[in-house]
Formats: sequence, C-alpha cells, structure tokens
Amino acid sequence: MSDPKGFLKVRTRHEAQDRPVAERIRDWNDVHAQSGFQPWTQEQASRCMDCGTPFCMTGCPLGNIIPDFNDLVRQGKWEEAYQRLSMTNNFPEVTGLICPAPCEQACVLGIHQPPTMIKADEQAIIDQAWKLDYVKPMPPQRLSDMTIAIVGSGPAGLACAQQLTRAGHTVVVYERDDEIGGLMRYGIPSFKLDKHLIDRRVRQMEAEGTVFRTNMEIGKDVGWDELRSRYDAVVVAIGSRVPRDVTVPGRGLDGIHFAMDFLPDANRRVEGKEPINGIDAKGRRVVIIGGGDTGSDCLGTAIRQGATSVTVLQINPQEPTERPDNQPWPTYARLYQPTTSMQEGGTYEYNTDTISFTGIEDVAGSERVTLDDTGLASGFAADGSGHVTGVKVVDVSGGKDGGRGHVAGTERVIDADLVLISTGFLHPDTESLLDQLPVDLDGRGNVARNPQFETNQDGVFVCGDAGRGQSLVVWAIAEGRSCASAVDRFLQGASELPAPIATTQKPMRL
Repeated sequence: MSDPKGFLKVRTRHEAQDRPVAERIRDWNDVHAQSGFQPWTQEQASRCMDCGTPFCMTGCPLGNIIPDFNDLVRQGKWEEAYQRLSMTNNFPEVTGLICPAPCEQACVLGIHQPPTMIKADEQAIIDQAWKLDYVKPMPPQRLSDMTIAIVGSGPAGLACAQQLTRAGHTVVVYERDDEIGGLMRYGIPSFKLDKHLIDRRVRQMEAEGTVFRTNMEIGKDVGWDELRSRYDAVVVAIGSRVPRDVTVPGRGLDGIHFAMDFLPDANRRVEGKEPINGIDAKGRRVVIIGGGDTGSDCLGTAIRQGATSVTVLQINPQEPTERPDNQPWPTYARLYQPTTSMQEGGTYEYNTDTISFTGIEDVAGSERVTLDDTGLASGFAADGSGHVTGVKVVDVSGGKDGGRGHVAGTERVIDADLVLISTGFLHPDTESLLDQLPVDLDGRGNVARNPQFETNQDGVFVCGDAGRGQSLVVWAIAEGRSCASAVDRFLQGASELPAPIATTQKPMRL
C-alpha cells in the first residue's frame, strides 16, 4: 500500500525544469531540461493517497490504474510499474509529454494541496522501462486468418493496430504521408515531441507483426471500396483535419495560411526534408488567429524560425487561474496554464476578433495600391495577387446569454506579413470515402458510428477524431483501444481486448 503519511511529509510539487528560453529557441530540441526519472521522482510519488475512490482514474479515459503505478514508482519497482501502466496505455511517452493531464485535475489531493504528479510519473515509468530494456515486442502466440486495414497512423490508428496485432490478426496501417505518426509526426513540433519516440514505437510494432504502408492515400492510390473488398474489416482513423476558416474580407490575399499548412513544413525542415507549402516565418511579422494548443505550437515555431514579431489573437478572455464556480472538482477546468511557447515571447491579445485583412497589390508590375478593409483596391480584386499587410481587429465584450459583441471605437490594424489561422477543425476529410464507400455522417460532419464503433457499412469501423471530433491524444488512444475490441468481437464473436470508453462517453466536464 502507499505511504499513508506521504502527502503530509511532502506537501509541495517539484516541477521539472525547462531549458533556458534564450538557449532553446535557437534549436528544435526538447524544451525540457528535466524529464523522465529524476532524483525526486519517488518522493513525489509518495504523495499519492491511494484514495478509496480514486477520482484521478475517472479523469483518465484510458482507465490508467494510477494509485497502483504511483506506489510502484515510490518503491522503485520499475518493471512492475511499467507492466501496470502498459496494461492501459499503449504510448505513455506521448501522453506523458503532451496530455494536459485531466487525471491531475481530478486528484483528491488537489482539493487542498497541489495534486499528485501523475503525468511526471508516467514519464518516469516509460523512461526507466526503455532504459532498463523492459519494453519488448509482444507478438501474438497464434495467428488468426483475419485481415484488417487501418487508414491513418495517428494515436487512434496506432493504438487500434497494436491491440489487434497482439490479438493475432494481420493488420496493415495505411498512411498518406511519407512517415508514420499522423499529426504526432507532422503537426506537433519536435521541441514538444521528439520524433524518435514515434520511430521507436513503430519498430516495436513492426517486430510484433504490424505492417505499415506509407505514401498511400486511400481514395486516390487505392479506392475505399477496393480496400474493403481486400480485408475482413476496415478502420477509418483519418483524424479531423478540415480546418475552420476565417471568412472575412481580404481572406484571398497571399500570406494567409492554415496552421496545418505551416506546422508540417517546419517539421519537414527539421527532418532535412523539402517543405510542401514553402511557408517560413523568418523575418515576418506574424499574426496567429486562435490561441489554443495549435496556436501555441505556431508561436513556438515562428519564434524559432526567426519571426520579427508574433501576435496571437484569441476571441475568448484569458482563462482564470483558479477553478471557477461552474467547473468544480473533479471536473476538468479550463485554467490559464502558460505553455512553454508562451514563455518564449510573442504577444497575446484576448477578447479580440478579426474583422478583415488589409494588403497591397502589385499593379502593372510596379505600382503598389493599398487595399482597404474589404480586401479591394480601386478596380482590382484581392484574388490572390495581393499580399497581406495587416489584420484589422476589434475588441469583444460579453453580450447577453453569453454572446459576444464588438466594442465600438476599438478597431485597429495589426501589421502582418504572415497570418496563420488556428481556429480549430470542423470534421474529417470524407470526400473520397463518401464517393467510394458511402458512410453516414453525424450532424457535425464526423463519421457516424453505433456503440460498437461500426459505421453503416458492414465491416467498416471508425475511431479517434474522425468519429468523435477533435479531441485530446489520450482520448484518441482510448478510442483506438475500444475500437480494436469492437473489431475483434466482430471478427471472432467475442473479444478479451479491453474497451476503456464507449462512443457516447464524453470528457468529464460540465
């Protein structure tokens, strides 16, 4: 059992240190100076109270057995801790780095002290497991004669593939990019998630029997209907990558891009590859519309590329530093938590809405005409031949019934040579899927599924953001695991694979 007085002996958290800002913005390496096992890790783990009702587990969609592995960390029993953690989490090195840790917000100790360092314990466990060679391939003891195609190699697709491979099925993962990982590979910057962590897991999965096919866009290189005819089951794990646009005057100007056109280019450059879209923030005045995680990633990336200035616009007010009354423990509260990128520079403007883009347009090869806030110059349309020079914004105030209103007289223009739109995602890109293997969509444009993760097409399943909508990596892994259980049951009539969540389960929020 845990130390019953641990939380009384150690009352504070010992947060891991980050590298100095001046040093880390010069490279693309991990921002953390300390991660994984540290001299104080076991002492911190002793703060876990092993509660009779472990609310931390309700905050984690994976159902991680948190009190158990916390106590094993306290005792330094690393192999047992790894075995316990890997029972529920396929990729703790990923969640330990980029998950916002809803488990910690549900920690009972967090009611009156800083919560237990659950996320750091995950990092320590997997760090020690790799170091001590506990992580081994787990090929199945016997093979079935069933074949499964999984389209998409993000966390949901990879978790689903690993579970089904270990159950004895032949699994082939198709990825349209040149390397495996989805947005973990080309969306999340390397300074947040080192790509060797993905490579290491891919090698393990290959040793277990999973087959990977890159540079294969289903619907183009191979039809969805053809894929279904080849395999006993197909899993759609294509993510939710259709971006939400900002439809205001001047949107057609050059220099305005979606975040997911910008970030993959940066990751490709870091890996020594040619960028696809040719977007670079060096020497640019950058404005980022949208202040979520993706906006923060754009901020850190633009700073490292040598942007002259970076301004992040957020239509919402800054989050509170303490739980508001309508987000009580143990729900997940949206609190102000500065990211490492926010600590590196840039300016955040809250309660700010974009109303138009301004720009210049070349006329007759030399003359430059200033475009007004409609994006037009006299006789010339902003059809892409002009270039953005600014973002016209206005302050926002709260309106009736939670609505927002523009504050008259606060209009202003923020200079910009490069604008990155980071306002979230609408739904998965299902155009070719609907043409070739028509599936039903829900009201938000996601692929509809029943409680068994099945679409209306026999033998076709969906998991991750493609079915749930944009969510956290921890939810994607849980979706992949549950979908694997459903596919296994469909193929064999029963399954021993765990199913941590249901399709209807939502994050623990009000």
